[in-house]
Amino acid sequence: MVYSVMLKDKLLMGPSPFVMSVEDENICQLSYIGDHEVSKENITYPWLGLNATANSKYNGQKIALRTKAGTEYTLEVRVFNDAVAFQFEVPGIPNSFRTPDESTVFTFPAGSIAWYHDLSQHYEGVYTKNAVETIPAGQWAAPVVTVKLPQGLGYAAITEADLRNYPGMALQTNGKSGFVMNLAHKEPVSKQFESHYTKEDIARISKPGFVVGTITTPWRVVMISPDLNNLVNNDAIHSLCQTVDSNLFPKANTSDWIITGRAIRRSLDGSGDPSVASMKKVTDAASNLGFQYNILDESWSKCSDDSLREMVSYSKQKKVNIFAWANARNLRDTLTRHQLFRRCLALGITGVRIDNFDNESKETIDLYNTIIEEAANQHLLLIFHGSNKPTGQERTWPNIMVYEGVNGMENSNLKDRATLETTVPFTRLLAGPLDYTVTQFGEGRQNTTWANQIASAAIFSAPIVTYAATPANLLANPAVDMIKSIPSFWDETKVLEPSEIGELAIFAQRKGTTWFLSVLNGAGPKSVKIPLSFLGSATYQAMLVSDVKENPAAVTVENKPMKKGDVINLELGVGGGYIARFIKK
Repeated sequence: MVYSVMLKDKLLMGPSPFVMSVEDENICQLSYIGDHEVSKENITYPWLGLNATANSKYNGQKIALRTKAGTEYTLEVRVFNDAVAFQFEVPGIPNSFRTPDESTVFTFPAGSIAWYHDLSQHYEGVYTKNAVETIPAGQWAAPVVTVKLPQGLGYAAITEADLRNYPGMALQTNGKSGFVMNLAHKEPVSKQFESHYTKEDIARISKPGFVVGTITTPWRVVMISPDLNNLVNNDAIHSLCQTVDSNLFPKANTSDWIITGRAIRRSLDGSGDPSVASMKKVTDAASNLGFQYNILDESWSKCSDDSLREMVSYSKQKKVNIFAWANARNLRDTLTRHQLFRRCLALGITGVRIDNFDNESKETIDLYNTIIEEAANQHLLLIFHGSNKPTGQERTWPNIMVYEGVNGMENSNLKDRATLETTVPFTRLLAGPLDYTVTQFGEGRQNTTWANQIASAAIFSAPIVTYAATPANLLANPAVDMIKSIPSFWDETKVLEPSEIGELAIFAQRKGTTWFLSVLNGAGPKSVKIPLSFLGSATYQAMLVSDVKENPAAVTVENKPMKKGDVINLELGVGGGYIARFIKK
């Protein structure tokens, strides 16, 4: 079996082989193609992300197939206006144990440019840019891999959706302009996993994972768009996931206990005091900023329940909720996991920030899904740190607030953060919100400016956005009014010209009737003109936060009326930034 993807009679991908095996039988060697079921969908649903509403619109077919050895199964294909996706389902005898593997190829035309990073740091790598035909065989690439197609055909991006009861997927180049799918047991072990786990753990995750009963693969997804705006606003990944359980979430992602907002953490501010008194000071700062969360680091677990209960109560009086840190390695034990969740509930803690997953073997994916379901049953929210990429399951489980899966601000050693920050919006962000830990005013911001760091909070939005800067520095910043006002998610997002992957990101985003314009510049100076055509016909009161040319650790703040016909002219230096807020008069 082979497939191709066409757009307006032009070849975007392929021809490429489907390759899947079950217990070493290549099921894509066919003897029979049977009937097919036709499906279609055109619905909208509420979303917490770059837009308040998501759209699922596709035509699909589920095709009955049989191998030369007699194995019967189905291949389901869905075609959206902006994506294609496919999924295998191999029926099984209940309680049967079978091992799947996949090597399907994604082949692009010569002249395509790919952005990708390897797996040495799991999903926290630094992106490389190369023409696909020049990439040698054997190069690992973590999804999302984004490709700029030749001849003005637009963009494509490869990832997976609805990952459950199955190992995660990564890609490896074949030296022939193709990316070959590989399951987790073949992936190199990350440095993080080596540092957090034992040799026995490494040996275990390096073996193929088995599936009990019917084997249903995640959706293999290629997002396709003529421009960056449509690529960023693609809804295919979460649209391919199951709908929410109305019994657990009677109001879906607006259920009363799904509390969104902004957060700060003591562990990033350089203070070494792990006391409850110190936790209260962080709560005070969060309250003064109008933030909704104080995220506790691992020292919380050593405090007494009485002192923690009092601290949580103190925080809630100030309308600040508490997240508590936990180590995924410890939660593999059922008793330990249940004890943690019970303790959090007893203390009034709203959610758990779970760190150090560091791989996506089937046993780890099973752990994710067990945690998600158990937390949902107890109305606990989740932040996944040290994690893989999201696969849209936030639609099914709205208690998932955000995944990390990115080389965020915690890595203060990355020298060229400007290039990364202009690449991530068009690569990793396509999979879903990211726990980037935004807005760093210290040396960890490297070659970016203060205005850039403030703007990153808007572009790297999530149902819960965690800030990196010291609370005192947030409050003392000349642009604190802007910082306080940036929403954690949006009603509408537009990517504006002349955005370019790895060079420049310009986002116009709306919350209610208020618009924000955010700009992140890469490693090269640029002159940019931005028409305010996204505004309505009214006059707006604008707050403009700009770089200071001579000092990257400073901003200028200007307030003035502006309207739709105005144009903003920017001279952006290395890692420069800009953010403007437009409040309708």
